[in-house]
Amino acid sequence: MFLIRKIIYTTLIFLLMVFNTNAKDDLSEGMIAPDFTLVDQDNINRSLSDYKGNWVVLYFYPKDDTPGCTTEACSFRDNIEIISKLNTIILGVSVDSQESHKEFSEKYSLPFPILADINGKVAKEYDSYGSFVGFKYASRHTFIINPSGKIHKIYKKVNPSKHASEVIEELKNNI
Repeated sequence: MFLIRKIIYTTLIFLLMVFNTNAKDDLSEGMIAPDFTLVDQDNINRSLSDYKGNWVVLYFYPKDDTPGCTTEACSFRDNIEIISKLNTIILGVSVDSQESHKEFSEKYSLPFPILADINGKVAKEYDSYGSFVGFKYASRHTFIINPSGKIHKIYKKVNPSKHASEVIEELKNNI
């Protein structure tokens, strides 16, 4: 009986590996950033490809109007003039709704698009999707994308209070 169970489990694992349609290569620096189209807080469709020719800071965050996410968004807001002078666009992404983004953006006067990835598809493409006991969220990850659409830098460990400065320094050193 044990041997039969082991053969069945081994076969199932093998089949999952072979036929897993969600399997993809991990994103890495130098790769073309996956294009997407999402709606922003003002109900405008935004595509990554719309920003080709500019540097893009694509940052994923867990939840609107929570302490770390607010700190990070406001830090980008407070540094938007410096970032704009570096020919760089900021795009925030979470799995919250367009309506939630609208309230968050208005409450904190965020001057950049916040994109609603309500089904988590884009977060999954960027290996930035998580869920816990039915709660889905985007992990706090940032991707700097160069003007030709390639991933220049990936941040998987982000300190919300220092991140905007870290990103600005990276941009200044590489533009």
